[in-house]
Amino acid sequence: MKFDVLTLFPEMFKMMQESVIGRAIDKNLIEIHPINMRDFSTDKHKKVDDTVYGGGAGMLIRPDVVWNSYLSVRIEKSKVIYLSPQGKTLTQEKVLELAKQEHLILLCGHYEGIDQRVLDEIVDEEISIGNYVLTGGELPAMVLIDSVSRYVEGVLSEGSTDEETFSNGILEYPQYTRPEIFEGKQVPEVLLSGHHENIRKWRRQEALKKTLQKRPDLLEKIELQEEDKQILKDFEMGKKED
Repeated sequence: MKFDVLTLFPEMFKMMQESVIGRAIDKNLIEIHPINMRDFSTDKHKKVDDTVYGGGAGMLIRPDVVWNSYLSVRIEKSKVIYLSPQGKTLTQEKVLELAKQEHLILLCGHYEGIDQRVLDEIVDEEISIGNYVLTGGELPAMVLIDSVSRYVEGVLSEGSTDEETFSNGILEYPQYTRPEIFEGKQVPEVLLSGHHENIRKWRRQEALKKTLQKRPDLLEKIELQEEDKQILKDFEMGKKED
């Protein structure tokens, strides 16, 4: 998969050359190309913004700068995403959908934003990473790249995403490693038993409990089995008794 990022601050994306994403780049599984929009300014001083028609604070990125940047990387299968607090919130479902694309062009705004005319012309979708405002679209673009890249074949080892948070519609069960006893707290005995079916049941039970405690809204969106309903019922009764 190829990510072309239209940005005023391409150096920010150097951090994506580390860890899992860095290894995926080295293996040619993904490509991340920050495109400096200043290179496409027709102004001799490489100015990319201007005052807002109608008045108001701040500056707006010019449409011709964005347009020329876009034309430099556009191909037939490109999908253009504008990182904006006005967009739909990024979800796991959207991440999985985007992971099927071959080429994503990510447009990062700055200052007061971008001239609406070029947004109307080139943007396929606006995506937000939350109901708050940042100084630019670079950090949201990195979040999107990281989350989507994990689902590109070969980036993670097989099975790594099967049981993580949101993969089955609920939160992930708690996990433990050595030492067996830490600050007087013991690893749950079932995880030391080697009994795979009991471990599976325990993990499902703990995942449901955690979801009920932290994100009960998720339980309304999935079809619960009778075993799941009983687990949640027993847990709720135990809380009342306490």
